[in-house]
Amino acid sequence: MKRVGLSLALCVVAICQGASFGDVATVSQTESAQVQIRDVEVRLSDHGPVVLLKAEERAIPIFVDPTVAGSIHSVLTGQKLRRPLSHDLMHTILDAFGGRVTQVIITLKDGVYYGALSVEVKDATKVFDSRSSDAIALAIHFKAPIIVGRDLLESAGKPLSDSKSMTL
Repeated sequence: MKRVGLSLALCVVAICQGASFGDVATVSQTESAQVQIRDVEVRLSDHGPVVLLKAEERAIPIFVDPTVAGSIHSVLTGQKLRRPLSHDLMHTILDAFGGRVTQVIITLKDGVYYGALSVEVKDATKVFDSRSSDAIALAIHFKAPIIVGRDLLESAGKPLSDSKSMTL
């Protein structure tokens, strides 16, 4: 975990100092095919922590590791942790350099969720490939929009009417 946090911090410092990693991930979806997530919830399931991305009366369940679940949950509930987690650190570093996450796009390919993390620093925006869970956590920290394709919402989303009793 320490290596992941250090790697994230080093990437952020490099971005803020003007290093260019190029557009690591690009998404070509038309706006009409995109849906903005309206609510995010963290739950525990029989299979571990899960993040529910909610929009249009549907919820997309994405299973995450406990650290990411704790990071997202703490921001959503306003809890202050005793020590910063990796996402807290990345938020602090980007913020110190005048950077911010502007949006996150979540996609699904071959059963794996991906995150395209858009970061703006010094009037330049770069898109980075990311684990969906990390992208969601940073979007929550920066209050940035989380976008999914309508096809993803329809195929992977569960009806919200079932969300309280949803088997995950």
